[in-house]
Order: sequence, then C-alpha cells, then structure tokens
Amino acid sequence: MNRSQLLPISLIVAVDVLGLTLVIPLLPFYAEKYGASPSVVGLLVSAYAFFQLVSGPILGQLSDRYGRKPILIISQIGTFLGFILLARASMLWMIFLSRIIDGATAGNLSVAQAYIADVTKPEDRAKSFAIIGIAFGLGFLVGPAASGYLAHYGIHYPIYAAAGLSLLSIILTVLILREPAKHADEVEERKLGLFEILSYRKDFQNPKIKSTLYQFCAFFMAFSIFIAGFALFAERRFLSGGHPFGPREVGYLFAYSGFLGILIQGGLVGRIVKKFGEDRVVVFSFVCATIGYSILAYAHTVPIVMLSATFSAFGGGVLRPALTSLISRQSPASQQGRVMGLIQSLNSVSSILGPILSGLLIDRAWFHAWAFSMALASVAGLTINLRTRHLRNRSETAFAIVD
Repeated sequence: MNRSQLLPISLIVAVDVLGLTLVIPLLPFYAEKYGASPSVVGLLVSAYAFFQLVSGPILGQLSDRYGRKPILIISQIGTFLGFILLARASMLWMIFLSRIIDGATAGNLSVAQAYIADVTKPEDRAKSFAIIGIAFGLGFLVGPAASGYLAHYGIHYPIYAAAGLSLLSIILTVLILREPAKHADEVEERKLGLFEILSYRKDFQNPKIKSTLYQFCAFFMAFSIFIAGFALFAERRFLSGGHPFGPREVGYLFAYSGFLGILIQGGLVGRIVKKFGEDRVVVFSFVCATIGYSILAYAHTVPIVMLSATFSAFGGGVLRPALTSLISRQSPASQQGRVMGLIQSLNSVSSILGPILSGLLIDRAWFHAWAFSMALASVAGLTINLRTRHLRNRSETAFAIVD
C-alpha cells in the first residue's frame, strides 16, 4: 500500500464529501425559496442523479485515457462552478442548471476510486477503498451540522462554504496529487451507463445473485426517498420554538444519523456479521429499517424522530455492507468489478426515481404514505430475502433426501 499517495487522495475525498454534505440538507429549502413545490424539488434532486449516471462512465473512460489527475481536476472545477452558480441563483432555473453542471461533472469519487486502485496492490484495495466510506461517514456527521449552524446566519452561507471547500480540493489536487505511474490492470468497479443498464437484465435472471440485487433495489429506493424528502417532511411536520423546522434543525438531525452511521460502520457491522452471518443480519436490518420508517409516519416530536432515526440508521448502516458482502461471495472473482458497478448504477437509478416519488407524495401532503413507502420497500427487501432462504433450505433438504 502506497501511503504517500493515499494520504493526498484521502484528504481530497474528505474535502469533497464535506462540501457535498453541506448542501444536501439545505437544497430543498433553498429551492422552495424560489417557488419550487415538493414535486419540483424531487425533480431537482433527480436531475443531478440522472446527469451523473449519463456522464459517470464517460469520465471514467477519459481518466483511463488521459490520466486520473486532469479528469479529477475537471470534475472538481465543475462541482465548484455548480456551487457558485447555486449560491448566486436568483431564479429556479439557475438552481436546476447548477445541479446539472455538478451532476454532469460528478466524477470526483469514481475517479478517486480508480486512483486508489492504481496505487495499491489488489490484496490491499478493500482496506484502501474504506477511505471513501470513512469520508462519507465523517462528511454526514460534520457537513449537515455545519450547514445547520451556518444557515442560522443566512441560507447562502453553507453554499459558499461548500464552494470554498471545493476550491480547496482543486488546489490540493493540483499541488500535492501525483499521477499514478500506470493504471490498474485488474477489472475495476465501473458504474454502468444509462443505456448499458438495459443490457444487464440477465443479471436479474441469474439465480445466484438476482435475489441480492432485488434486495439492493429495495434498500436503495427506501434510502433515496428518505434523503430527498425528509427536509420537506420535517418542515411540514415539526416545530422548533414555534417555527417550522428549517435547515438548522434538519442539518442537526442528519448529523445525528451520520454519527450513528460512524458508530455502526466503525466496527459494529463486522462483529455482528461474524457472529450471526450475512443472511441473519440482513433480515434483522430490514426489520429495523421497517420499524424506523413506520415510526416516522406517526412522529410529531423530536424525540420520536430521533428514535425513528436510530432504527433506520442501524438498518441502513448495516444493510449496505452486509448485502455487498453477500453479493461478493455469490459472484465469481472475474465478475466482481462488473457486479459492483451494477450495484452503483442501481443506486443511481433509485436516486432518479425515489426523489420523484418522494416529491409527489409530500406535494399532496400524503405524509403517512411517504413514510410507509419507505417501510414498504424495506418489507419488500425482507420478503425477498426470507423467500430466497426458504427456497434454498427446501432445495438443500431435497438434495439431502436424494443422497
């Protein structure tokens, strides 16, 4: 493991993620300021994911051809310009344009991941890729809290802070990041393009992995509905000091979920998976997520919201690594990169569809339906898992009888 090259990219990823998480809890309120309805806010969130899905594979191919560092810089410049335009927006279409620019150049993390693959040995990559997970965990702890604090002084402040961090990331990349000597020869994790996804239907017909893929779809859909809609839901449902929840309160609640995520993924996941196995842990996590989202449907006070967040944060924090471990074991070594790329793309597709559904439900003040849509997705994932285990056990019993 080349620590001298991992340190700069680790710092760059951390700065990028922190800038992103400064904007996430603020964006719905910012769009509402310029007349956006919840349905339009959903489209705004989806626009970023759509253009990211279209451009992601292109940026990856360009980084293979022209080098990681120059493409990473271009991607970072796009993020910086997107934040500046967002901060200076005076009309709703400018907010849309800012998110489209950011989405179309959102190759920061994928290129950073390719860079990590370049500078580490295959046996060290799992540990090295954990850098991105740690950066996201810290980002969702510090970013939303900082956003909530800065928003108290003005709604533009968190966006300018994100732009400043983006500029810092560009400077760090230019000054301290070295281009790898060569690109990794092994198959890397690749996000599939928008139109390529349609050609991968056969993966959902593969009996070895199709169940886990459907469980991923259920998990991603619930998570994307929550991220896109929680700020608008909280604004309409909760009061703080006699006023509706705003960026500060939502930012602090996101920070609480981020704190729980760090605790869960910082060591708890590995221990419980080792003790109980992925299958049992996935079942328990889907149950926790279902409970958390169901509680949210009836929440009217902050303590109840925090109880809901505790259940759903545990469910979500454990599900992703546990399902990833499952599908990694179910896939041959030669297909690891391809399958992991498919998972990332399923996440992107959910990030397009989930916010649209979320916005439509909240626009009609169907708050119970919004919360239960996430619970229903979790129940679907649980049902798929239990049915697969039942069929597998019955098959094993039949083979035992034959033998």
